[in-house]
Amino acid sequence: MTITIRGYRPTDQEDLYEVCNRTADAGEDARPRIGDPLLMPILFAGPYAALEPELAYVLDDGGSTAGYLVATADTVQFAHRFRAEWLPGLAGRYPPLGRPARTPAEELVGLLHDPQRMVLPALDRYPAHFHIDLLPDYRGRGYGRALVGHLTADLRTAGVTGVHVGMVTANTAARQFYDRLGFHVIPVPDPGPLTYLGTRLQPREEDTP
Repeated sequence: MTITIRGYRPTDQEDLYEVCNRTADAGEDARPRIGDPLLMPILFAGPYAALEPELAYVLDDGGSTAGYLVATADTVQFAHRFRAEWLPGLAGRYPPLGRPARTPAEELVGLLHDPQRMVLPALDRYPAHFHIDLLPDYRGRGYGRALVGHLTADLRTAGVTGVHVGMVTANTAARQFYDRLGFHVIPVPDPGPLTYLGTRLQPREEDTP
């Protein structure tokens, strides 16, 4: 079996959503906790593949998707496009709650209607961000590093100055992965359950001596 990294194709969507669901709860299957199998993917996988397919990569094990990385080069612009282009197709199925969330699924609906939450001043020097998920059998084998390598190479070519990731703080395995890649903690006020990690890709003019 040959395992390759390739660009995302629209025909990968079902597999992409499946991998997202099976890994989105701090690396574990999110479906028992969330219930609705669409909520995680429409937040953390689908919009990236749809809006910036050039920064969506699939780990292909020769017939199905074993993992993926999806990203945006510009978080501010992505948040605007999420609201203008992605949310309208989903708001009918998932209308705003109009009250505090009572379940994990309702919390995700709240996030769906608040794409501006992604835009934080502390992350200004790291304008790109990404989500990466691998099925358990494919972790610890260098595929995650290779996926991030594809992304950072493309971001550098595009002139992007930095990239960040928001990681659930309790996910210690993910933290070790990013530490090995040289990501560092970005201090973000009131980060909630997340730790923000980032790396600079190339200096801006004001960073250059």
